[in-house]
Amino acid sequence: MTALHAALDRVYKLAVSLPDAPLARFRAQTAGLPQTTEAERLVVQHIGQEIFRAALMDYWGARCPITGITDPELLRASHIVPWSECDDAQRLDVHNGLLLSALWDAAFDTGLLSFADDGTVLANPGLSATARSALSIGSSPRLPHLRDAHRANLAAHRARHGFS
Repeated sequence: MTALHAALDRVYKLAVSLPDAPLARFRAQTAGLPQTTEAERLVVQHIGQEIFRAALMDYWGARCPITGITDPELLRASHIVPWSECDDAQRLDVHNGLLLSALWDAAFDTGLLSFADDGTVLANPGLSATARSALSIGSSPRLPHLRDAHRANLAAHRARHGFS
């Protein structure tokens, strides 16, 4: 019975985050806001980032899929394709995001590491031996729960950062 409860909880969390629920919440929360000045755009962006983070917390089970870290303060909602290059739908799409611990997020965001289509960690040759050790690159698990949309975004990330 516990396994069934856990499975139903996972299905519910995925249902509320896929595919258009975060975008619908964003549009509802920003419907009355004018979007003409820089300050107003920053408010809209902040709302979008909070919705995106909440959707990723649901999708990834509130844990970094690589390290297992569950401390919310140490988890980052990382866009695969950068926010600046996306429309609203892609900015809020859980398939364009990873929930990574802070160190993994920094390495991913700067292109020092990426992920293959099967979730295997790929390290940039410029990543230092010290960083490889701190990240436990050699023993890192594969990134789970990848969908085709993740794979397309990860292919763009790999191309942007020179992974072959």
